Amino acid sequence: MAHPAGPTTAPNRISPLRFVIGFGVVSALADMVYEGARSVIGPYLGSLGASALVVGLVTGAGEAAALVLRLFTGRLSDRTGKPWPQTLIGYALTAVCVPLVALTGNLAAAGLLYNGERVGKAVRTPARDTMLAHASADLGRGYAFGLHEAMDQVGAMAGPLLIAAALGLGGDYRLAFGLLAVPGALALLALTRLWSRAPDPLAWEPAAQVSEKKRLRLGGGLPRQFWHYAAFSAATMFGFATWALLAFHLASRRLLSPSLVPVLYALAMAAASVAAVAFGRIYDRVGLRGLLVLPGLAAVVPLLSFATSTGLFVAGAVVWGVGMGVHDSTMRAAVADLVPAHRRGAGYGTFTAVYGLAWLAGAVLIGWLYEHGTTAATLFIVAAQAVALAILIPLLRNPVTDVSGQYG
Repeated sequence: MAHPAGPTTAPNRISPLRFVIGFGVVSALADMVYEGARSVIGPYLGSLGASALVVGLVTGAGEAAALVLRLFTGRLSDRTGKPWPQTLIGYALTAVCVPLVALTGNLAAAGLLYNGERVGKAVRTPARDTMLAHASADLGRGYAFGLHEAMDQVGAMAGPLLIAAALGLGGDYRLAFGLLAVPGALALLALTRLWSRAPDPLAWEPAAQVSEKKRLRLGGGLPRQFWHYAAFSAATMFGFATWALLAFHLASRRLLSPSLVPVLYALAMAAASVAAVAFGRIYDRVGLRGLLVLPGLAAVVPLLSFATSTGLFVAGAVVWGVGMGVHDSTMRAAVADLVPAHRRGAGYGTFTAVYGLAWLAGAVLIGWLYEHGTTAATLFIVAAQAVALAILIPLLRNPVTDVSGQYG
C-alpha cells in the first residue's frame, strides 16, 4: 500500500512476509554472535576473577543498557521517521564488540565490550520492531513477531553450539569469541540487502494509520493500559534469573563441563524458538491471557536449575528458554497493539526501559542472595512472580483493541 501523499522513497520490492523472514535471517546471524557470547560470559568472567555478585552486576548492567537506553532511541526513531540508519548502527556494534572480547584478558575490558554489544541492541531494537510492526499489520501481530523470534532463536542455538565445538576441540575462550566475527559479518551483509529491497516498511501500514502518524508525529501520551502492562512486565523481570547466573552455578559447582554449558544453552534456545511461535499464535487467539503462564514458568526455573541433579537442571534450562521465548515474542506483539502507530518507537523504548531497570535490580539482588544460598534466591524469585501475577489479572478484565481494530 502506497502512502496517501505518494511515496518518498523507492518502493518495497518484497512482501511483508518475506520482510519478516529476511529480518529473521539477520537476527539469527546476529544472535549467533551475541548468544554465543552470552552462553559462556558467566564462566568466562569467573575465569577472570569475577564473583557471583560481579557476574550479576556486569550482565545485569548489560541487559539494562540494552533496555533502558531504548527510552531515548525509541523516541529518536519516532522523531526522525528513518529507522534504517539506527538499525544498521546497532547491528554493527554487535558484529564488532563481541569478537573484540577475544583480544582482552582482563575483567574490566571484557565487561565493557560485552555491554557495548548491549548498547548496540538498544540502538537498533525499537527501530527494527517498529518496522516489523508495520509489516505485521496484515499478518497478525503474534504470528509475525513469533516467526521472527523463532528464526532468531535458530541463531541463538547455533552460536552456543559453535562455542561448545571450539571449547570441546581444545580451544580457549578467546578463540571461541574470535570465531563469532564470521556470523557478525554475514549479518551486516544480509541487513544491507534487506534495506535495499524494503526501504520503506511504513508503506505496509493501513492508509488511515499512515495519515494519523503524519498528523500526530510526536503528539499524545501512552495509554493507561500500556503502563499497567509495563508494570506487570517489570514485576516478572524483577524475578527472572539471567542465564549468566545459572551458568555460573553449573560451572562453580562443577555440575557440567565448560564445553557442555553452551550446549545446554542451545537447548534452552531451541525451547524458546518453539515457544515463540506457539505463544505468538496463542496471543493472536486469546490476547494477553496467553501471558498467564509466564510468572509460573519464571518461578519454576530456580527450583529446577539450582538443583544438583542433571535431569532437573536440564529441565530448568528448557523452562527458562520457554520463558524467554514468551518474553521476546508475545510481549513485543502486545506493545504494537497497546500503542498507536505514531508512538510505537516511544512505546517499545519506554516498555523495555521499564522492565530493563527491573531486570538490572533483580539480577543484582538475585546474585547477592545466591551468595547467601540458593534457597534465599529461590524464595525471592517465587515471591516476585506472585506479585507479577497479581498485577496481570486485573489487566485481563479489559480486552485490548489495537489501533487498526484487531483484538489483542
